[in-house]
Amino acid sequence: MDLKERFLKQDERALARAISWVEAGKDEGKELLRSLRKHTGSARVIGITGSPGSGKSTLTDKLIAQARKRDLKVAVLAVDPTSPFSGGAILGDRIRMMQWHKDKDVYIRSMATRGHLGGLAAASLQIVSLLDAYGFDIIFIETVGVGQSEVDIVRVADSTLLILTPGQGDGVQAFKAGIMEIADIFIINKFDLPGAARLKREIRAALELGHTVKDGWELNIFEAIASQDKGLDEIYNELSKHHNYLKDNNKLLTMRKNRARFEISSLLSEQLRLALLKKEDSFIESVLNGELALNEAVKLVLEP
Repeated sequence: MDLKERFLKQDERALARAISWVEAGKDEGKELLRSLRKHTGSARVIGITGSPGSGKSTLTDKLIAQARKRDLKVAVLAVDPTSPFSGGAILGDRIRMMQWHKDKDVYIRSMATRGHLGGLAAASLQIVSLLDAYGFDIIFIETVGVGQSEVDIVRVADSTLLILTPGQGDGVQAFKAGIMEIADIFIINKFDLPGAARLKREIRAALELGHTVKDGWELNIFEAIASQDKGLDEIYNELSKHHNYLKDNNKLLTMRKNRARFEISSLLSEQLRLALLKKEDSFIESVLNGELALNEAVKLVLEP
């Protein structure tokens, strides 16, 4: 039995091997993913973003429990920061979610950003497609928490959760262009901390100044203490409501197309970055010396 057959029979080892192939950029992985594309389109993709220390991993862990209570198969793609010096990543989210390692219907995979400020490597988007084809009902993407550049997440997620916490300047962070606009659901985690009510008022005021409705969807703010399981039922129910809204308004197909478009764009950016790295110092010096115009340099990088 070849890898594709084992994959479609939901052999977890086959899934792990397929992901490793895709992450490594192997030709076998590219061909496997191509052949599996027709099996995608059923999974709900949920992005979870927010500043470091906001409790994203804890909240993700609790949302896994909510989905499992409903007998849904869950995958988590936890995107960790890559060291700019060693190239390594912490990949610590699987440690925080160890309680699920015996559950065959929960699959957790950590990945490094590989230097992408948006928190999503090109390979990450391809792995979302693999997880979808495998048959997971829900795919959570937990991002690095690097701030404003995480607007990338909205391009690949059907629903996006923005996690904020009091006492960390999150009120200011949330007001930045792009951050407020990406969220479908706002969550103030650690609501038992001082300043939580004030943060909620600030977010509400910011929404009222900008927009309280996103593409026809009314934006709401939820209180949570994820470590104590408080507020999780309401948050999960809101996610379900948002999915039904997208489904009822025929928006899911458009979002799938946008996800594929961004996947292609991310892969193209990665290939261009690698092509530029291969250029000799003399090529860069010719730009610095004014011997080569920037548009000409770009054309040379694009040339095969």
